[in-house]
Amino acid sequence: MQDLKKRTFLFAVSVGKLVQDLPYNTVNRAYFNQIVRSSASIGANYRAARRAKSDADFINKLKIVEEEADETVYFLELLLEFNLDEKQIILSLINEGTEILKIIVASINTAREKFIQQKK
Repeated sequence: MQDLKKRTFLFAVSVGKLVQDLPYNTVNRAYFNQIVRSSASIGANYRAARRAKSDADFINKLKIVEEEADETVYFLELLLEFNLDEKQIILSLINEGTEILKIIVASINTAREKFIQQKK
């Protein structure tokens, strides 16, 4: 779990660096604040999930992480359409965001199964 904490941090940093390197135009500007916020929110909410007060709280916080990761991937896909010169770096970030999303979904499913077993 410590690796995911670091991985989500590095992902947000990488997205921030991408935003700094992309041209500042009407389309990009519209997406910049949103993607910086959602990518940083992945790690922030993952940290909050690790401090959850109950299994239900943990699952709820991970659901927020899932939403933010999915949103970040969506905005990366939009940025790709308007910044094909940066295709490699954006595709790399889409892949990393998708991997983080898959890990979070698997964690939610595992936590739900555990939660259901404890209630029986």
